[in-house]
Amino acid sequence: MLYVRMLFMMFLGLFTSRIVLEALGENDYGVYSVVGGVVAMFSVISGSLSGAISRFITFELGKGENGRVAEVYSTAVAVQLLLAIVIVLVAEPLGLWYIDNKMTIDPVRIPAARWVLHFSILSFAVNLMSMPQMATITAHEKMSAYAYIGILEGVLRFVIALAISYSHADRLVLYAMLMALSFIVVRLAYGIYCRRHFPECRFSFRLARGGAGEMFSFAGWNFVSVAASVVRDYGSDILINLFYGPAVNAARAIAVQLNGVVQGFVKNFMTAVNPQITKSYACGQEDMMVKLVIKSARFSYYLLLILVLPVIFNVDYLLGIWLKEVPEYTTGFVTLFLVFALSESLITPMVTATLATGRIRTNIIMGFLVMLNLPVSYLCLKAGAPPESTVLVAVVLSQVCLVARYLILRSLVQFSARDFFVRIYMNVMAVTAVSLVLPLIIVSCYSWDGFTGFLVKAAVCVLSVGCSVLSIGMNAGERRGLMDFITSRRNTTAS
Repeated sequence: MLYVRMLFMMFLGLFTSRIVLEALGENDYGVYSVVGGVVAMFSVISGSLSGAISRFITFELGKGENGRVAEVYSTAVAVQLLLAIVIVLVAEPLGLWYIDNKMTIDPVRIPAARWVLHFSILSFAVNLMSMPQMATITAHEKMSAYAYIGILEGVLRFVIALAISYSHADRLVLYAMLMALSFIVVRLAYGIYCRRHFPECRFSFRLARGGAGEMFSFAGWNFVSVAASVVRDYGSDILINLFYGPAVNAARAIAVQLNGVVQGFVKNFMTAVNPQITKSYACGQEDMMVKLVIKSARFSYYLLLILVLPVIFNVDYLLGIWLKEVPEYTTGFVTLFLVFALSESLITPMVTATLATGRIRTNIIMGFLVMLNLPVSYLCLKAGAPPESTVLVAVVLSQVCLVARYLILRSLVQFSARDFFVRIYMNVMAVTAVSLVLPLIIVSCYSWDGFTGFLVKAAVCVLSVGCSVLSIGMNAGERRGLMDFITSRRNTTAS
């Protein structure tokens, strides 16, 4: 269900972003990206608490204490409501100060940027209040509901894109307003589903004893790593705006959009796996948890590689079809963001496992490493490096963080160096190296252009990755399991 959702969201999302870019233009699209980034900076707090909520609800379900789940849910709702109020009160004056004093923008568009800020803050607050419901749905592993609501969200954004393209009003302001409305509709959908299907999703003043304190303590240590990620992502947007202006922000925003679609495949895979990792630890099955981490790291990388490689080898052609006018630097941003996504896919399962243990004080180390992105990127841009260098810095530091994340997890559970370096890292590197051979030969020996060239290169990439994964990436037991699954699905379809 999650992959059906993702395929639908991918094609609809790419088409939607093209319509939005055409309707807004490069500068307004860049303005929306930067102003939205200012608001998203506050997700350093909400993101850490959301991770805590998801972990506590899933952990209690794994222990089988349903009464405790209801208390944790009510505590989570109360905490998120309080947090939303605080963030709105802080984000409004801070965002207005940034727009009026620091943002590189045509003075004529400042009033529109202010409205974008207001609606973006509203969207952020509404999305924040959806976190307890989303966490409950994934903890119960009701992936079909998660998929259907995600499809609803994609359809709403497509309708919004069409609406602004035919509007004669200020399209930037209208887009921000309609996006806020879509967040409200999605929030209502999550709330209605949870109330109908999960008895614990009823707010009461019978909060979990020490629950808020535990969540804030957990979130406090998780805050550092979440904050670092937000600073890396949105801080780079601000740096690029300062050095290059809104047009280059638009190029980066397009690459981020495409990267988000591609990474959605891994996110969907991990959405299904994350509850099992947390529940395995809650039940005292550390060996099972480590096996899930190893398998999910490898297979999320494979699933991403089989999608990323055809895009990298056809990036100019795809951008030309997707966008009528391709902003400068877009190709470089897209390629590097896809490489970054591959690196991050190996880290995600280990992050889930670390959160499951609840012992996350070592996150301060990860936070320091990730936050190095901002000063290093600043020095690169100050020295005259191209804007894509901000993503290259992120790729290099992601590899450093991968090793650091393993060492941290190894200090918490039994996770051997052989399992990490041989069964995960060397495995995916070997698969990648072998997968590249045939596409590189085809590209160097033949010069197909247009749609024929796209089909040939895409088919060669998919075939190369598939053969590499089957022959090198998977062991005999995994290949046998895959064949059994395909056979069972074929028999089910035939019957």
